[in-house]
Amino acid sequence: MAKRDYYEVLGVSKSASEDEIKKAYRQKALQFHPDKNPDDKDAEEKFKEAAESYEVLSHPEKRKKYDQYGHAGLGSQGFGGGGMSMDDIFSNFGDIFGGGFADLFGFGGGQQRSTGRRVQRGSNLRIRVKLTLEEVANGVEKKVKVSKQIVCQACNGSGAGGSGSVNTCSTCKGRGQVTRVTNTFLGQMQTATTCPTCHGEGEVVTKKCSTCMGAGTTKGEEVITVKLPPGVTDGIQLSMSGKGNAAPRNGVPGDLIIVVEEIPHDDFVREELNVYYEHYLSFPEAALGTTIEVPTISGKARVKVPAGTQPGKLFRLKGKGIPMLNRSGVVGDQMIFVNVYVPEKLSSEEKELVQKIQEHKGFQPDTKKKDRNFFERMHEFFSR
Repeated sequence: MAKRDYYEVLGVSKSASEDEIKKAYRQKALQFHPDKNPDDKDAEEKFKEAAESYEVLSHPEKRKKYDQYGHAGLGSQGFGGGGMSMDDIFSNFGDIFGGGFADLFGFGGGQQRSTGRRVQRGSNLRIRVKLTLEEVANGVEKKVKVSKQIVCQACNGSGAGGSGSVNTCSTCKGRGQVTRVTNTFLGQMQTATTCPTCHGEGEVVTKKCSTCMGAGTTKGEEVITVKLPPGVTDGIQLSMSGKGNAAPRNGVPGDLIIVVEEIPHDDFVREELNVYYEHYLSFPEAALGTTIEVPTISGKARVKVPAGTQPGKLFRLKGKGIPMLNRSGVVGDQMIFVNVYVPEKLSSEEKELVQKIQEHKGFQPDTKKKDRNFFERMHEFFSR
C-alpha cells in the first residue's frame, strides 16, 4: 500500500509553520492514541502514521528532502516503512504533549521504560583536567582516578541480600505504574501514575544487601582514560556518557563531565588560535639585522630580522599556533613581538661608546617618521 502524503496525514498545507505542524500532530495523536482507542488496529496505524509524518516534517533537513523528492528522497533517514514502533514514538515524541498530557498517557519521561517501570539514573560527575599548551595543541590521552559510586559487587547492583530477596510488586504487577480511568472533556481517558509501593521500579526488595543496604551502589574508585582532542579551550566541558556515578538498582549510570583547565605557559600567551611570544633584540641586532631562534609549540624556529627593525614589530609564523577544535586543517599562527633591550646600567667605557654613537647623524631620531611608524604599528597590531 502506497504511503500517504505527510502533509495530508496531518491535515496541513505545505507552507505550514513549525508550530502549525506540531499542533496538528498533537491533535492527531490525541485522536488516535491507543489508550483512547483500545484494541483498535486502525487507530493504532493512524497514530503511527501521524508520528512518522511529524518526525519528517518537524526536521528541517528531512522536510526539505521530502518536499523535493517525496518519500523516495528520505531513504533510511526516518522511521519510515511502517517500522515505527510505539516505543519509538513515546521515547522520541512523548514530551511534545507537555506536563499534563505526558502524565495523562503515561509517557513518563527519560527515566521510564515503555512498560512504565522506572529506571533510575546515576548522577553526573564533574572533574577538572589540567593541560599544558602543548597538550592543547596536540591533543592528549590522560588516565584519571575518579572517586564515585560504583556497582555493589556483593549483590551485583540489585540491592538484594541473596536469591529470592526480590519480588514482583503486588500492587502494579511489575509495571511500575498504576492506572485509573477518568472522564474528561475528550471522553474517557486512562491515566497512569507511579506505583506508590515500589516507587516505579516494578519490584520490591524483601531483604536488603548488607554491603550496600539495598542501594545497589557503594563508594569506590575507577581509573578512566580521558581522550582530549586538539584545540580545546580553557573552561570547555566535554562529556563521557555512562562514566559518572552508578545508578541504584542497576539503573543507567550518569555521565562524566570533564572541565579543561589550561595551565599558563612560561613563554607563550594564547589568544584563541594564535599564540604570542615576546623576543628582545639588542640594539646592534635591531640596527644591523640578524637571525634569531625562537621556541614554538612544536620545537624551535629561525626567524630573519631585517636591519632597522623597530621595537614593537610583529613577525608571523604561519601554522605554528593552535588547531581549531574538530576542524581539520585549520590552525592558528605564532606571533613574535619584537622589543629592543635598553640596558638600565652602563659602565664608564660603555657610556663613552654610546655617546660617540649618539653624535652621528644616523642615530638621531626622525620624529615624524617615529610618529608615523607608531600609528602604523598600532593599526597593524589591532587589525590582526
